[in-house]
Amino acid sequence: MTAILTNAPVVTGYDNTLDDGVNKPVLVTGEATFHEVTRKICRPLESPHPPRTWYISFAISVSLLGVLGAMIGYQVFTGVGVWGNESPSFWAFDIINFVFWVGIAHAGTLISAILLLFRQKWRTGINRFAEATTVFSVICAGLYPAIHVGRPWFAYWLAPYPNTMNIWPNFFSPLLWDALAVMTYTTVSVLFWYLGMIPDLATLRDRARSRMSHTIYGILSLGWRGSARHWHIYERATLVIAAFATALVLGVSSTVSTDFAVSQVPGWHETIFPPYFTAGAVFSGFATVLLLAIPARSLFGLKDFITQRHIDNLCKLALVMSSIMCYIYLIEFFIAYYSGNLYEQYAYMNRLFGPYWWLGWIMYFFNGVFPQVFWFSYARKTWWIIIPTVMLTLVGMWCERFSIIVTSMQRDFVPSSWHMYAPTWVDIATFAGTIGLFMTLFLLFCRFLPVIAMSEIKTILPQSDVHREVKKALKSGE
Repeated sequence: MTAILTNAPVVTGYDNTLDDGVNKPVLVTGEATFHEVTRKICRPLESPHPPRTWYISFAISVSLLGVLGAMIGYQVFTGVGVWGNESPSFWAFDIINFVFWVGIAHAGTLISAILLLFRQKWRTGINRFAEATTVFSVICAGLYPAIHVGRPWFAYWLAPYPNTMNIWPNFFSPLLWDALAVMTYTTVSVLFWYLGMIPDLATLRDRARSRMSHTIYGILSLGWRGSARHWHIYERATLVIAAFATALVLGVSSTVSTDFAVSQVPGWHETIFPPYFTAGAVFSGFATVLLLAIPARSLFGLKDFITQRHIDNLCKLALVMSSIMCYIYLIEFFIAYYSGNLYEQYAYMNRLFGPYWWLGWIMYFFNGVFPQVFWFSYARKTWWIIIPTVMLTLVGMWCERFSIIVTSMQRDFVPSSWHMYAPTWVDIATFAGTIGLFMTLFLLFCRFLPVIAMSEIKTILPQSDVHREVKKALKSGE
């Protein structure tokens, strides 16, 4: 408690999850000086060689990325018939994985943008980390609208570009909605991520040891000098883009869900889908951030900045989203029962007791039951409980997309057209390749860009408060 009252440095690994409601919680442990913050965050970038684990992970990721390139090339030159899509399941792995990756992309924006607007200082330890997962996930998601059109060399028709052939996009097509949502979200996410890194890129420029590094970081930092005018413009621009990004968190998931809701397919034609998809997207995003943050903080020595309090808050938010998902699952069955529509009722009973019953039960247990372990503080502080729980959550969220998309189409209105869907090896390899793409980008980010926002971490240090001596004197009664 003395460390908290005097704002003195505390040891790495200090349990800062306790909050007495009087003193400000410790958000940075270790030797929390400006110089040490810069040195520790720049250490993974400036070290000659990353840890051996990084090399092993990068080799696996690049191998999967190569598989992705091979599968996309094979699909382009052969056709979408290499996928398992067939009547009545015309939407399958392509749309399942598109919705899955879009969902993961939402937590970064939520953590960074919304918490910034609400002035939550604990976001500073994980905002850069979360923003990176947003950008990389959107890139993975954006591949699917391009390659599932059948003729990807005409994918540019989705853009409302001026032309003389009068080939204008069909704005009544859900495919166009997906393309516009992904392009808009990608643009705003990249701007938000890059804008936040400009002060840190200037720091890397000034610390560069080679001419090439100095030139690259100098170009990326856009001439940042840290003047009062620079900071004023930077802070205003960050707030404006954060407001746009916050609106897009709701808009993109709602747009993706509307692809299904505008149809007449039982199990899809629901007005609850926009909040349903938004809650599921944020839930899977929190799980991904936890899954990546816990190993990264140990691998790169960032425990002083991604502290136990950050992990604890993320677990609590994941618990909230899991509880919301449980409520939505129950509401879905109630709506089907209350509507009196036999086709709607059958669609939901088919999820529980049909041929894909095991996917339905995995969805409900992995998303609704297992995350309830985070009610206990011990579980929120134990990595070997958190990691398996969030991994199962991601599996459950993927199964949820499969259940919504495939199970609703697999048995349509005409029993004679019922047909089981099974993914082909191309489907599975393409999805594995997108995981490789995500991990490759993430590992390169950890190696060459600051994982933690140095400039924002320094703003929450005690010495950054110019009036701290006056406040200390008032507190002591002098």
